[in-house]
Amino acid sequence: MSKELIVGKKAPEFSLPDQDGEIVTLKSLKGKQVVLYFYPKDDTSGCTKESCGFRDAMASIKKADAVVLGVSFDGQASHQKFIAKYSLPFTLLSDLEKEVATAYDVYKEKSMYGRKYMGIERSTFVIDAAGKLKAIFRKVKVDGHVDEVLDALRAAREAEQLEDLESAP
Repeated sequence: MSKELIVGKKAPEFSLPDQDGEIVTLKSLKGKQVVLYFYPKDDTSGCTKESCGFRDAMASIKKADAVVLGVSFDGQASHQKFIAKYSLPFTLLSDLEKEVATAYDVYKEKSMYGRKYMGIERSTFVIDAAGKLKAIFRKVKVDGHVDEVLDALRAAREAEQLEDLESAP
């Protein structure tokens, strides 16, 4: 059983291949805010809408000195097609072993049309520049979600700037 994820605690480390087979780790992103969003499947209606929402908000996300990482169980080829089809300007990670989804407690039993199965519960984690969880969004509803994430990024950025001011001589 994974330990409970709580805002203010360290985010679970991860190491996953991106759409080009390059390994991306949380450690390698230290100093940047990270929007880590888990979604069920490339090129499905809700996932496409969510991914395009992040794409359309990239200017604001970059202003917050943040990077966006999408995570699903799809492989590299699927991710490459999804990125190309919708001009997604961010990295998609393949969690084929479901280890990261398990660590972030988003690999859940779901049901559709009365059939139960295991899959990703749409969730987003905002991780600050020091690697701590700043916001956790579970059972995400796509509409309005990107705005919630932007608010969390801005709040985390302001908190960091305040800490910098307070620790200045």
